[in-house]
Amino acid sequence: MADSTKTETPYDAVVIGAGVMGSTTAYNLAKRGHRTLLLEQFDFLHHRGSSHGESRTIRATYPEAYYAAMVADSARLWTRAEAEIGYRVYFSSAQLDVGPAESKSLSAVIANCKTHGVPHQILYGREVGERFKGRFNVPEGWVGLVTELGGVIKPTKAVAMFQALALKNGAVLKDNVEVSGISRGEDEEGLLEILTSSGERFRARKCVVAAGAWMRKLVKTVAGVELPIQPLECSVCYWRIQDGYENDFSLNHGDHSDRFPTFASYGDPYVYGTPSLEYPGLIKAAVHNGTVCDPDRRDWGKGLYEDHLRKWIEERFEGRVDSSGPVSTQSCMYSMTPDEDFVIDFIGGEFGKDLVVGGGFSGHGFKMAPLIGRVLADLVMEGVAKGVEMEHFRIGRFDGGGKGNVKEFEDQVCFAKFN
Repeated sequence: MADSTKTETPYDAVVIGAGVMGSTTAYNLAKRGHRTLLLEQFDFLHHRGSSHGESRTIRATYPEAYYAAMVADSARLWTRAEAEIGYRVYFSSAQLDVGPAESKSLSAVIANCKTHGVPHQILYGREVGERFKGRFNVPEGWVGLVTELGGVIKPTKAVAMFQALALKNGAVLKDNVEVSGISRGEDEEGLLEILTSSGERFRARKCVVAAGAWMRKLVKTVAGVELPIQPLECSVCYWRIQDGYENDFSLNHGDHSDRFPTFASYGDPYVYGTPSLEYPGLIKAAVHNGTVCDPDRRDWGKGLYEDHLRKWIEERFEGRVDSSGPVSTQSCMYSMTPDEDFVIDFIGGEFGKDLVVGGGFSGHGFKMAPLIGRVLADLVMEGVAKGVEMEHFRIGRFDGGGKGNVKEFEDQVCFAKFN
């Protein structure tokens, strides 16, 4: 059988990177009838990037109102994709946000809930412990915010779902294909030519680059554009629930109102976590932070901020979770921008509006993947994305070495330096 990549018929679109963003983009393109090719430099469903593992949180509690709206839309799209594939990847719960009363970030989150009519409950000090029956406690002077749109998404299963849906709708998927260059063809059609390290070439009218932690390297190589996207290596920690308390922290126990919530703690450090789901008897709690890394040269599993977490767990869970140390630590990566906003835009130059990039998701993009895939498909095929405030995600905000969007609250992720 002839290799389909050798055919003279070009693809309508090639998507580079088969993590969650690339996979949702390929699905959206293929579902619209576009001849689509999805390329991945490693094995499909690999564990070297940002789209693997067993849990990501979903929450609409953001200081920025535009993200809150995007998450609400994404929740509906997750449910729609589940219905199409026939199995679940999204498990809902309440969301609990806590922090010092003076936290500008948490104050902005609460203000957004009030402004946009999001049902919520505000708790003060010991009221948090009372609401969650002693399972989560905060000191006096802290505030708690409970909202209903929370939960856990299973990332590896979710990526596999979108790849299966892309295939179902006619997309071609190829892994272990490393892209080494993109150029504009010199013939009358002026199609894009995607060159791989093996010498194989693919021709396409449009291209989307969604290369995750490799975005900065790849875009610099293929387009000569320096995107301020810095990979961080992060540690995800799982902690043992003490005997007799396992059901108290389970996402599968009790009704929705009584289940343990996904949570975010504003302060120093910023901690997030999920109920027990993927590993019975273990709860996920990690610092929303990392260390600058090269995605091709990493420490792989080195524990980060464990001392901070031990103290935090001891104080918040009051003996119901073993704070002596995590029983499992896993490594993943964030792709950070200076302002923690995404980069979704045309690359411009010789590529005009035929080459779109989607990256810099800064450790909080996974939950919005179904919507971002739709936006990237809209942008590359139609030249415009509707229903999303795209001005926040333009490359031009970094012109002249700028730090991007100005915000009136604290950074959520802090790290030593930005290269």
